[in-house]
Amino acid sequence: MSLSPIVITICLIVAFLLGAVIAFFLGIEYRKKSAEATLGSAEEEAKRIISDAIKASETKKKEAVIEAKDEIYKLKQDNEKEMKERRSEVNRLERRIQQKEESVDKKIDNLEKKEELLQNKLKEADLKLQEADQVKAHQFDMLEKISGFTAEQAKNYLLANLEGELVHEKALKINQYVSQMKDEAENKAREIIACAVGRCAADYVAELTVSVVPLPSDEMKGRIIGREGRNIRTLETLTGVDLIIDDTPEAITLSSHDAVKREIARLSLERLIQDGRIHPARIEETVERARREVEGKIKQDGERAVMECGVHNMHPELVKLLGRMRYRSSYRQNVLAHSIEVSQLAGMMAAELGTDEAQARRAGLIHDIGKSMTHEIEGSHVQIGVDLARKYKEHADVIHAIEAHHNDVEPKTVVACLVQAADAISAARPGARRENLENYIKRLEKLEEIANSFEGVEKSFAIQAGREVRIMLKPDVVSDDQMAIMARDIVKKIENELDYPGQIKVDCIRENRAIEYAK
Repeated sequence: MSLSPIVITICLIVAFLLGAVIAFFLGIEYRKKSAEATLGSAEEEAKRIISDAIKASETKKKEAVIEAKDEIYKLKQDNEKEMKERRSEVNRLERRIQQKEESVDKKIDNLEKKEELLQNKLKEADLKLQEADQVKAHQFDMLEKISGFTAEQAKNYLLANLEGELVHEKALKINQYVSQMKDEAENKAREIIACAVGRCAADYVAELTVSVVPLPSDEMKGRIIGREGRNIRTLETLTGVDLIIDDTPEAITLSSHDAVKREIARLSLERLIQDGRIHPARIEETVERARREVEGKIKQDGERAVMECGVHNMHPELVKLLGRMRYRSSYRQNVLAHSIEVSQLAGMMAAELGTDEAQARRAGLIHDIGKSMTHEIEGSHVQIGVDLARKYKEHADVIHAIEAHHNDVEPKTVVACLVQAADAISAARPGARRENLENYIKRLEKLEEIANSFEGVEKSFAIQAGREVRIMLKPDVVSDDQMAIMARDIVKKIENELDYPGQIKVDCIRENRAIEYAK
């Protein structure tokens, strides 16, 4: 009987599976034996490596111990050597200290001996002082008996004599130094001032408070007056100037203390006369145009003054105020011309002295800047000028020069003194200023009053237009030595209390007279 294919196939599969299982178990057994053999060889190798490592470590340990012993031995030798050196150093220091102690002991012994000697000498000195005091007291008693003065009286007598001698010596020294300083200072001042005045020439024309406008004919007066006076009223209202139309042929007078307004009115009137059209509208237009022209001219005058004096970086408002000074006068002297001259004089003198020429010129140019605002602001022109200079950030020395140029404060800088001197020179030029007669008389009276206020003055006379005061002294009250001191005191009082141009000479005169009558 034959087997079917399915049975055969199943048998083959079962046989294959059995073979695979048997082969698997056989492989496992083989790998187990192989692994056991490999593990045994690895354990032997590990034991060998450990044995070699133990032997190597024992060798290294022995070498390290030997090296450590060598190092310890070397360190021990070094320490012993260092200890020996330190012991020797300590021994040397101990010997030096012992020697110093011995030296100190000797010095202490010497000092004790000297102190004992000094004590003995002090005792002797005290004894001698006591003896001297006794002798002095005895001598004082003898002197009091001989002179008839007590010690206090003798002291007062000696002090009185010494005071008299000191007054004499002081007067001699004052005269000597003053004379020497005057000679040197006057020579130098004359040289500097003469040089400055010679290099800076100036002429002056008297400034008035009126301006005269010429007319082509007298018929023009009626046209200027206008119907019912409307033209002249308009012109006076717009300019603030009085128009005086009188019998003067072919001329009209403009009167005002404000020179700027007077100049505007003059220009306006001249243009109206030239144009021929005179009515209120035309007058208003012409006055406005003249005002702008005068303002431009004021600015140009200020810039010209700044350039002429060589002053730089000045505030534009100060330049305008300088231009306004062209229309301001003081004692009939034009203030702008005066300021330019003061600037030039101060600069020249500063150059001669070797000080700051630029600052001297700047201070001289604006020293009277306050006069441009005196019609608008209350206060003296000095204070107004100081406020303006401070407002526009001028240098402190320039402000001080403005403040000190009329001795409102004591001048403390060379620039202030130069501006003061240049101001006096400019004001003292012939024809520069005219002084009111009443003020002139008051100044002379004040000068004599100051001189007469001193004790010992008999009479005083202001002469040479107030440039000199002669003082007659009482000889029984004022001595020759006191006369020199009194002259200086009078000068100081005049400088403090009186305003005057230039300088004033104080001449003190003392004379003794012996009068007898033959009978």
